[in-house]
Amino acid sequence: LGVHHALAERASRYTKRPNVFRLQTADRRLFLFQAPTQEEMFSWISRINLVAALFSSPPFPAAVGSQRRFVRPILPAAPSRSPPEEQQRSHEEWMERVAQELFEHQRNLPEKRGRARDLDQYRLKKDYLLYE
Repeated sequence: LGVHHALAERASRYTKRPNVFRLQTADRRLFLFQAPTQEEMFSWISRINLVAALFSSPPFPAAVGSQRRFVRPILPAAPSRSPPEEQQRSHEEWMERVAQELFEHQRNLPEKRGRARDLDQYRLKKDYLLYE
C-alpha cells in the first residue's frame, strides 16, 4: 500500500466502531483502520500524513491531447528527493494554485443548456479540484 499523495483523517461519519480513521490513496482507494485508543489513532494519522507529504513528489502536468477535455495530472510514485522545507513550500504553492484554479473554474460556469459533454467535463474538473 503506497502512501504517496495519500491523506489520512478521522472517519467522522463512520459510527459503527470507535477510533476509526480513513486513508485515501492517490488512486482514490479508501481504507478504514481502527486503532485501540483515540491517542493512537491521532498518532497514526499524523505519522501517515507526514510520510505521505515527504514521499509525495510534485505532480507531472496532465497529458496533452487534441481533444478539449479535462485530464488529471499524473502523480509520481517515486519519493521526493527535496529536503522537507522545500517539499513543504512545494505543497503550499500547489495548494495555492489549486485554490486559484477552483475559484476561476467556479466563476466560469458552463451554459445551463450547453452540451452534455461540456457539463461532464466541468463536473469532472470541479470534483478533482475539490478533492485536491
